[in-house]
Amino acid sequence: MHRRLLVSLCFLVALLALAPVGYMLIEGMNYNEALYMTVITVFTVGFREVRPLSTAGMYFTIFVIFTGVFNLFFIISSFLSYTLGEAVREILGRRRMDLRIRKLSDHHVVCGFGRVGEVVCETLAEAGSPFVVIEKDPQRVAEAQDRGYLCLEGDATDTEVLTTAGVARARGLVCALENDADNLFTTLSARTLNKDITIVTRCVSPDSVEKLHYAGADRVISPYALSGRRMATFLLRPAVYEYLDLVGHGVSLEYRLEELLVEEGSSLAGRTIGEMDVKARTGALIIAVRKAAEGEFNTSPDKDTLLEAGDLLIALGTEESLAGLEGLVSRKA
Repeated sequence: MHRRLLVSLCFLVALLALAPVGYMLIEGMNYNEALYMTVITVFTVGFREVRPLSTAGMYFTIFVIFTGVFNLFFIISSFLSYTLGEAVREILGRRRMDLRIRKLSDHHVVCGFGRVGEVVCETLAEAGSPFVVIEKDPQRVAEAQDRGYLCLEGDATDTEVLTTAGVARARGLVCALENDADNLFTTLSARTLNKDITIVTRCVSPDSVEKLHYAGADRVISPYALSGRRMATFLLRPAVYEYLDLVGHGVSLEYRLEELLVEEGSSLAGRTIGEMDVKARTGALIIAVRKAAEGEFNTSPDKDTLLEAGDLLIALGTEESLAGLEGLVSRKA
């Protein structure tokens, strides 16, 4: 579009520079008269000629009129396309994105595309999990869109924005806003819109942890405290840290950790790990069980551990073995 507009302007300048030469040669005008004739002809203002034109001068004027009008039309259309095209494309792109967001369900909503939110989005994208970003900074919105993320420009503390992001249909929400007050208000609004959504929120001040839990957050995380513990763990047990980090993210290793929910009616519900011989049948190892009734982890389950519907299993295995275990916990098994 820049090139089209530049070419049109260059052609107009060339016409204004060369057409007077034609009038000077054909009609014998001086330069000022020839330039005046060129300008009123190109811009079709309708003023009378400086002097009566000869037949050759008339045909030359017709040529200048057609050339000038066509070039002016081209300039105007290029300018309109340049100025309005971006707005039209933005509106159409916004509509397409809104339609895609409306179709989402069981997705995640990430509030804030700062340093923490950016890492969250990268992790969700790597896992292939659908998500929507809410960010009020236009520059950060553009960055998120450049990465191919679904993004809403708006304030996450606004209930209407959360509704547009599909919080009522969402599986989880991450509050990664800059201050605890915004995270608190967003958490409260999201919990009101969706009682079953899992909410993980960032916390800057330790004094805000209890308030965020009270507002409805399932998990409150302080990036500073978490980073400090991870750094200390790396100093004390670097090999363990690296292994757990790789396994936990499921990259670069054949084995990875996964969490699976025992569904109502699955073949595992109401039976022990030993009865189902899970390790032999799937190859996956159940390393922890969180009981639905107590809500606490059994970190050393054995063959006599009874599995019930609603229990959450933490398993270690390959992609294939974990898929086999997923088949057992499903009600379709």
